[in-house]
Amino acid sequence: MNIHFIQHETFETAGAYLDWAKKRKFNISFSKVFEGDKLPDSAENIDMLIILGGPQDPATSTEECPHFDAKAEINLIKKCIDVGKAVVGICLGSQLIGESLGFKFGHSPEKEIGNFAIELTEQGLQDEKINHFGKTLVVGHWHNDMPGLENDNQILAFSKGCPRQIVKYSNIVYGFQCHMELTKEVVKELINSEKDLLNLSKTHPLVQSPEEILDFDYSEMNEKFWNTLMEICEDENLRKEMSSNLKFFAKPNAAKEIVDKIFKILKTK
Repeated sequence: MNIHFIQHETFETAGAYLDWAKKRKFNISFSKVFEGDKLPDSAENIDMLIILGGPQDPATSTEECPHFDAKAEINLIKKCIDVGKAVVGICLGSQLIGESLGFKFGHSPEKEIGNFAIELTEQGLQDEKINHFGKTLVVGHWHNDMPGLENDNQILAFSKGCPRQIVKYSNIVYGFQCHMELTKEVVKELINSEKDLLNLSKTHPLVQSPEEILDFDYSEMNEKFWNTLMEICEDENLRKEMSSNLKFFAKPNAAKEIVDKIFKILKTK
């Protein structure tokens, strides 16, 4: 399994998602655009594309942020989706997925920073990739915006401050406005990047103080999301197998090759 991450900033890391990929000995590659890395030209060597978060939004121009090219990322996401690759977006990444499908991102009703509960919709409770979350689950948040979508039936989870926390675009394309990759190490970086977080926590009801954020145990959230990623991977592996079979049966002499293989096996017995 080839996992490719797009990382937008030093402080918006893959966190628990990278741990998950390493533990399973997947092939891992990165486009760290803040360091000037180029995006892959095609989806050919990608099985799962994971687009991480960032302080930008899909409308941010290269004049405003030279290392962030929303159009280029949207183009790569579209290439992956068009050839049936798995795509998972986190925060900004989820918004870019929506944009690649023609759905405009929006501003969330409330700024959310910290750890708050999400609640699964009826669709979410029926979705095999996330229903193990249970009806509610406390997860990480660090956002002002939310992904676009075609209709509300695609919403799998919401929170008090955001009506679009998890959006399902297909069986292997999901957008997560919430941050289930967070670990204590990752939130330390995010806290350091955030201006005046302590004062924000005093004026915004859904913004926690640095102390509250650091005190949270992220392990349950991480483990539940690892299961989600594996479910998506299994669907991607099935897609690859079916695609390979279709290519084989499309060959002119496919039937003859199958018969020859059967006879070869029988002769060895």
